[in-house]
Amino acid sequence: MIPLSKADLRGVDGVAFDVDDTLTTHGVLSAEAYGSLTALHRAGVRLMAVTGRPLGWADAMAATWPIDAAVGENGAGWSWRQGPALRTAYADDPVTRQEQRDVLSAIRRSVRSRMPHVKEAGDQPGRRCDLAFDVAESERLPDPDIESLVALIEEHGATATVSSVHAHAVPGDWDKARGLTGASSDALGSPLDASRWVFVGDSGNDAAAFAHFDRSVGVANVIDQLHRISQPPRWVTDAERGQGFTELAEAILRARDHG
Repeated sequence: MIPLSKADLRGVDGVAFDVDDTLTTHGVLSAEAYGSLTALHRAGVRLMAVTGRPLGWADAMAATWPIDAAVGENGAGWSWRQGPALRTAYADDPVTRQEQRDVLSAIRRSVRSRMPHVKEAGDQPGRRCDLAFDVAESERLPDPDIESLVALIEEHGATATVSSVHAHAVPGDWDKARGLTGASSDALGSPLDASRWVFVGDSGNDAAAFAHFDRSVGVANVIDQLHRISQPPRWVTDAERGQGFTELAEAILRARDHG
């Protein structure tokens, strides 16, 4: 870990974490990584997942994982448990979301016409607010094609953000930091104090959160994505992906044990 001491991790109230290639390893959630989530939860650390994955996936994460909330589609909405009920909220109102869907439809038509070899993400049916294209999950696009796709998305007035697996067309004014802020207010009932939370991620769509949190950490594979990250993390773990998350979780727990 470069270099994150016990003093750096004292007073941590919560951990906000990306999912793909941060908590998971090549799409798989290992027993070790899930055990780290459970250990943090049992220690009283608040936990929020924030992912580029669909809001439908965020619903399932919030309903079944030992976490306080899950933010989906890079901040477009969030889910949390309230007693036995699952609650959801969005960054934008229904009228605005309909206008945004019109923008996404135009982007979809342009991509199909001008870049027909680019495929939509396999999880697109679970999405409610954004449009994702496969760049490194089932398909692998070369960097020049990713750059062309980003430019096409931006032609339509949307923001483009690239994760370790997808390129996202984001038609609204949201990002992971804003999504976590909204989720904290709704799920935890209090503003998000970024000075008392750790954020951990691995790729370009984590840039806003890396910038927002005082204690920002990248798992080691973030090194391969630094060319897409405007604000890199302050620290980097020694291990990659889920093992890097476990490394960070164990460091946080040791710091709590030693006051």
